[in-house]
Amino acid sequence: MSRIVTVAAAQLGPIQKAETREQVVARMLALMDEAKAKGADLIVYPELALTTFFPRWYHEDRAEADRWFEAAMPNPAVQPLFDRARAHGMGMSFGYAELTPEGQHFNSSILVDKSGAIVGKYRKIHLPGHVEYDPTRAHQHLEKRYFEPGDLGFPVWRTMGGLMGMCICNDRRWPETYRVMGLQGVEMIVLGFNTPSVNGHKAKEGMAQRLFHHRLSVQAGAYQNSCWVVAVAKAGSEDGHHLMGGTLIVNPDGEIVAELEGEADGVIVHPCDLDDTRFGKQTIFDFKMHRRIEHYGPITGQVGVVEPE
Repeated sequence: MSRIVTVAAAQLGPIQKAETREQVVARMLALMDEAKAKGADLIVYPELALTTFFPRWYHEDRAEADRWFEAAMPNPAVQPLFDRARAHGMGMSFGYAELTPEGQHFNSSILVDKSGAIVGKYRKIHLPGHVEYDPTRAHQHLEKRYFEPGDLGFPVWRTMGGLMGMCICNDRRWPETYRVMGLQGVEMIVLGFNTPSVNGHKAKEGMAQRLFHHRLSVQAGAYQNSCWVVAVAKAGSEDGHHLMGGTLIVNPDGEIVAELEGEADGVIVHPCDLDDTRFGKQTIFDFKMHRRIEHYGPITGQVGVVEPE
C-alpha cells in the first residue's frame, strides 16, 4: 500500500522592505488556495517567508533588526495561514526569524500538521556570511550577526503519515544535514532558501553555476539518504538585490521530478510516495549493514582541515 503525500512547493517572489506581514500572508494564502485546488496535502514555503531577506542590511545596533523577528508563533499577522490550512486540511511548513522569550535570535522553520498544530521546529545550524560590515563584498550577508546557530539539532517527526525533517538554505549544502536525518529514517525533508544569484566573493560565479550547485546539493542529499527533498525559493529582486529561483522536488533516486520556472509567486505540486524511499534504504544505503563508523571520527572530532604531516 502506497503512502502518498501530495506536496506543493510554494515559491514566493521578492518581498520588498516596505511590504507588511499582512501583505505577504495574503500572497501566501493565495498560493495555499491554488495548492488546495491542485490536491495538495502539504504546502512548503521558503526561508524567511514573512519578510524581506533583512540580513543584507548592516545595523550597528543589532536590536534595530528585531522588527523583522516574530516573538510568538502563531501571532495575529500569521494566524490566517493556520486557519486556512486547518480549513483546507493541509499541513504546512514555512521559515521565519524567531525571537525567543529569552532574547535569542534564530533563523527558524516550523512544521504544522493538518489540524493546524505545530508539530516540529527547526533552527538553522549552518549560518553563512559574516558578523561585521565587509566593504570588499558585492553585497552584505550578515546572518552570523543577526542569528545564533540553531540549538535543536536535526530532528525528525512522525507526521503526515511518514517521517519528516526540515533544514534551511545553506544547510542543504552540507552532507551532515541529510545524514543525521537519514539515520533517523527520514522519508521527506522540506527546506526553504533565499540565495543571492551572485557570489559576493566571486562575481564570475553567475546564476547558472549557483543553480547547478543548488541542484547538485539537493539531489545528492536525496539520493544518498533515499528520501524526498522539497526545496523552495524566495526569488527575484528585493530592493535591488537579486535572489535566484530553483524551487524543485527531488525523489529518493535523486531525480528532479518537478521544478518551477521563473521567479514570481508560484506553485508546483507532485504526489510523493513515501514508500519509494524503502528500496534505497534497504539496499545500497542500508546504513546498519554498510556504515563503518570506526573510520568516521574526524567528522565529529574536528572542525577545520588537518592536513597530513
